[in-house]
Amino acid sequence: MADRILGALRRANRAVALLLGIALILTVGFILTDVTLRGLGAGSLGGSDELSGYVMAAVASWGLAFALLERAHVRIDVVRLKLRDTGRAAMDVLAMIVTNGVVLLVAFQCWPVLQKTIERGSRANTPLETPLWIPQGIWFAGWLWFAFSATVVTLSFLLAGRRAALDDTIGIGSEVEP
Repeated sequence: MADRILGALRRANRAVALLLGIALILTVGFILTDVTLRGLGAGSLGGSDELSGYVMAAVASWGLAFALLERAHVRIDVVRLKLRDTGRAAMDVLAMIVTNGVVLLVAFQCWPVLQKTIERGSRANTPLETPLWIPQGIWFAGWLWFAFSATVVTLSFLLAGRRAALDDTIGIGSEVEP
């Protein structure tokens, strides 16, 4: 059961990562077009700096869940590699619990930012005058998705308690083996 849930979550995160990659490519294309037009003296499309900032915030918040399930988060393995399987498993579970707690806290603290923006009807102080609830809503949703993903991963291992699945999903594939 846990394998099916984690598999579905991994597939969902890969789809999100694909969308994020497309958004990044489109952003790069927009910036290159804007820079080229300025270089040719044809004026500017305007807003490339603002829109690229919004895309980067979205990519950062949404991409964290993908990195979690692809075992791409950075971790220092100096102590972990010297431990036996049980010690490694304990460190992996501790790392997931701490990660999950931090992500839940960040997601919880993001809501007041978005809420104030919505209440005030805040807009960007730029020529585009973007309603800030749009990029902040996407950013907040990314943190919620990361919190959800981290919670599912953490609970699946606490409930399943299988060492092999734990190491395959949240363990880091180190270059150096003990």
